[in-house]
Amino acid sequence: MSLEVRAIDESEFAQWLRTLRTGFLRTPVLVDGEVADRVPHTDFSRTFGAFDRGRMVATFHSFDQELSTVGGANLAADAVSAVTVSPTHRRRGLLSRMMKDDLAAAKERGDACATLIAAEYPIYGRFGFGPASWTTEWSVDVTRAGFDLRRPATEGDGGRVDLTDGAEIRAEGPALHRRLAAGRAGVTARTPRNWDVGTGNSVPQRPWTEPFYAMYRAESGEVEGYVAYTADDKWTDGNQPVQTATVRDLVAVTPAAERALWRFVCSIDWITTVRSGSRAPDDLLPLLLPDPRAAGVVTHTDMLWLRILDVPKVLEPRTYAAEGTLVLDVRDAAGLAAGRFRLDTSPEPGGSSCVPTDASPDLVLDVAELARLALGDESVQRLVALGRVEEAAAGAAVRADLLLRAARRPWTMDIF
Repeated sequence: MSLEVRAIDESEFAQWLRTLRTGFLRTPVLVDGEVADRVPHTDFSRTFGAFDRGRMVATFHSFDQELSTVGGANLAADAVSAVTVSPTHRRRGLLSRMMKDDLAAAKERGDACATLIAAEYPIYGRFGFGPASWTTEWSVDVTRAGFDLRRPATEGDGGRVDLTDGAEIRAEGPALHRRLAAGRAGVTARTPRNWDVGTGNSVPQRPWTEPFYAMYRAESGEVEGYVAYTADDKWTDGNQPVQTATVRDLVAVTPAAERALWRFVCSIDWITTVRSGSRAPDDLLPLLLPDPRAAGVVTHTDMLWLRILDVPKVLEPRTYAAEGTLVLDVRDAAGLAAGRFRLDTSPEPGGSSCVPTDASPDLVLDVAELARLALGDESVQRLVALGRVEEAAAGAAVRADLLLRAARRPWTMDIF
C-alpha cells in the first residue's frame, strides 16, 4: 500500500497535533486556542505528515537551532522533534523516509549537525546519532541535608534572593541563558516563544501550574541567576507539612548564584524534599550539601543526541584542553560526513582547524561515536575498550582524551 509523506499545510495542523499526541500516548484533545497560538511559530515547510488514504499516521518536524559547544561557540543545528508513527503503521519505513529526507535537506542548508531528544534509546543510532550529553535528577531529603536553616542562603557573598514573577524572568532570563551557554557545551538556545511557553505566557499545551520564581542578585545589583519551582501542598494525617518542591528551571551564571539558589530552595519552610529537575551529571548540588548522601539519584539518562553532518563545522569552532593533532577516519554509512580529517587543536577560541587529509589515521570511528566525543563528554579510551573506536596509532586514545575531554560535562537543559 502506497503511503504519502509530505509537508502539511495550516489547514491540517490540528489533525497533525492530534496525530502527534496519539503517537506519544497523550490525549488527542486540543486545548482551546492552542492551534491559533502555535500556527505563527510553526514552519510548515518543515512539518511533515505521512498519510494512508487521507488519514495521517506519522509526524515529523524540524527547526533551526543553535547549540553551544566547548568554549562557547554556537553550532548551526537541525533540531528534530515531534517524531511519531501510529501503532497501526509501525515497521513500514516511515521514520527512515522522513529522517533521510530531513538530514539531506539539513546538509544542503549547511547545518553542522542535527539534534534530538530520544524517547527510546535504540532508535536513532542507525541514523548516525550518538548521545552527546547526559542528565541527572536528584531528590534531596532536606531534613538530613545538614544546612543550618537559621542562616540566610546568601550568607557571606553579599548577594540577595528575591521572589519575582514570570514577567521579570522573561525580561532577565534570556541574557542569563546566553551567558550560561557561553560557558557550557550542550545548551540549546531559547527563542522568545520558549520563554513564553516556559513561563505560562501562552496557551498551555498541558495543564499549567504557575510556579514560584526567585531571582539572585549580586552585591552590585546585577542579576546572576533565577529559579522556578512548584510545591505540592501535602500534609500528614497529623497536620504536618511534607511538601516537595520541584525545580522546573534553575539558571545561574556564577558559583555564588548557584549555591545561593540551591540553598534557598532547600530552606523553604514546609519543604521536606526537593526534586532538582534535569541537571548536568556534574552539577554542584550534591556536594553543596553538608551531607551529600541526602541527594539520591532519581534518574540518570542520555539527553541530547547529536548527528554530525559536517565534521570540520562541528570540531573547528570548539576549544580544546591543549594544542595537539589528531587524524580521524570517520565512517558514515549514509555518506553525509564520511572522510579522513586532520584536527589541529587549540585552547584559544578560533584557533583550531579541521581539514581533509590523506595522512594515516590515529583513530577510526563511526560518525555516531564521534558524536559522543564532540562536546567533550565521552572517553575515547572507554570507546576503544568497548570496540566502538579503533586505535590505529599506539597511544592515540590517551592523547585524544587529553585533547577532547572538557572540564565540565555538557548540559542540555531543555527538551524540544
